[in-house]
Amino acid sequence: MEHLEGETAAEHAELSAGGGGSEDCLSALPDDVLLHLLRDLSTTTAARTSVLSRRWRRLWALLPDLYFVLDANPDSLPCFERATKMTLELGFLSLTLPPSGVFARLTDLSLDELHLHGPCGIGEAVSSPRCPSLQILKVANAQGLGNFAIHSESLLKIKLEKSCGLQQLTIVAPALKELTVFYCFAHDSDPSQPVADIAAPQLVSLHWRDAYHPSSIQFGEMAQLELLGATFFLVDEADGYEHNRDCVRLLRHFEDVSTLTLELAYMPEDIEEDLGEHHYLMEDMTRLPYVTFLTLLITAKGHSFGASSFHVLRTCTSIRKLMLIFSSSLDLEAEPACASGCFCDHPPNWKTEEIVLNRLQEVEISYLKGTEHDFALVKRLFSWATALKTMTISFHRSITESMAKEFCQRILGFSKPDICLKFYVYHHFYKKVLYVPED
Repeated sequence: MEHLEGETAAEHAELSAGGGGSEDCLSALPDDVLLHLLRDLSTTTAARTSVLSRRWRRLWALLPDLYFVLDANPDSLPCFERATKMTLELGFLSLTLPPSGVFARLTDLSLDELHLHGPCGIGEAVSSPRCPSLQILKVANAQGLGNFAIHSESLLKIKLEKSCGLQQLTIVAPALKELTVFYCFAHDSDPSQPVADIAAPQLVSLHWRDAYHPSSIQFGEMAQLELLGATFFLVDEADGYEHNRDCVRLLRHFEDVSTLTLELAYMPEDIEEDLGEHHYLMEDMTRLPYVTFLTLLITAKGHSFGASSFHVLRTCTSIRKLMLIFSSSLDLEAEPACASGCFCDHPPNWKTEEIVLNRLQEVEISYLKGTEHDFALVKRLFSWATALKTMTISFHRSITESMAKEFCQRILGFSKPDICLKFYVYHHFYKKVLYVPED
């Protein structure tokens, strides 16, 4: 194996220490052995070995996995030519990317709390000429992205999160399988229209939880797309709040995906009080893609979600599998129930009107808290899903086994004998175990 800066291990076998001669047997070991030793150290500690001698100066930079939590401004990010995985938590410290050099073996790069400046943009640094092996790229809480352009032959997964200030996104990635964009364009301080051009013909999973307008965001051909994740949809809204338009536009763009993930949410109570009069907005959702697997994320905040769920289900009666996931907060305090006559229970036709979900065979419900709103919807699901074969219910982490026993008996009363029911509870809040109710 080649050694750094043209030096050999033999040239460093004899080192002086404390004014006297002594043999440095450790430095004489091959690079592979020394790197194996450095792997047991934190990246910061490994880097400090560079002061031992010229033999050690750049040895730590050859480690395959590098993880940084920086507490001082670096001049620039070095080019780690042999690293395979890098994770940097930068604390919004100002960082300059290296203008040259190749991260030849890098396959996994994660940048968090990045404040970028300098002539080299992140898109240039992670594209194929500089990162020919990169497969996974994650950028979160970044500042200074501006125009972000990636051209990569190797990337398989890109995740961009909470990097407000992104103005234009260009991705040319023929091998890309997964793309997530979350709250990078959408922010109150700059209402300008987002611009994006995505060329990823092999894309399988798209989570676009951000601003969207079909005139300025081009997705290109996505014939392999199987999963679509949309931004959250507000069930209720006060005057002047127009969040839902991006979600509606995105849902209209796609005709057919096998799996759709959609979040239904109520506004936080403090915002509700400030904005005054509410409007029921589910009627704005006039069509959904043709889907066979629907995941509904529910953030109810004590409100009924029967009417909103009913609206979604009657808009996509083709589903074969339904997953309901409720907010999984560890807060054990019960959410206050909404007042009688609350707007959330309107229109009330969901309690009596039938939907024919004759293809729905499997239902999974996660974090069920056992409220009256929960039971009301579960009961209706048994009525609507005429071909239902299995229902799996995982109770909320706060539900004890004695509570689960009561809830199971109630749900069994709604079910039909030929439906397979499975229940799960959490032990110590984290371990999910099968719960078999006693006869």
